[in-house]
Amino acid sequence: MAEFMNVGKVVNTHGIRGELKIMPLTDFPEVRFAKNAELFLFTPDNRPVPVTVESARLHKNMYIVRLKEYGNINEVEKFKGGIAKVSKENLAELEEGEYYFHQIVGCAVITEEGETLGTISEILTPGANDVWVVKTPAGKEVLIPVIDDVVLDVDVEQKLVKIHLMEGLL
Repeated sequence: MAEFMNVGKVVNTHGIRGELKIMPLTDFPEVRFAKNAELFLFTPDNRPVPVTVESARLHKNMYIVRLKEYGNINEVEKFKGGIAKVSKENLAELEEGEYYFHQIVGCAVITEEGETLGTISEILTPGANDVWVVKTPAGKEVLIPVIDDVVLDVDVEQKLVKIHLMEGLL
């Protein structure tokens, strides 16, 4: 079975013509919700339904999406609370130095001296920069800011991240 990546959360229906209110969970909403874009809507019971975007417009930080396959509110009610996803093969190309969260989570973290710090277990997005949560072998969590002064090298192929331990990080 194909692997899927989240691109939006179906918050509600909109109007009576089968439109959905989708909160984007992607850096590329203009691509994901473009006319003729192919998505998979996962119902709350986790069944994937392939759909094609007929039209979409941004309204109050949500996308109002009309699907080619559905024309009234009764047909799309089942998607409320579900997730819009794309298959991993349809991921957008990133520029050099940019990574998807799924590529970073699970990477081993070492210091520039070669000391193993732990493994990235999650990524927080509090504002100015992302923060990687690194779980040490002792089970402790260390927060690493994703800034140029700290992150020296990311090798997603080897699942390895090299960092500079600034004073006060540990």
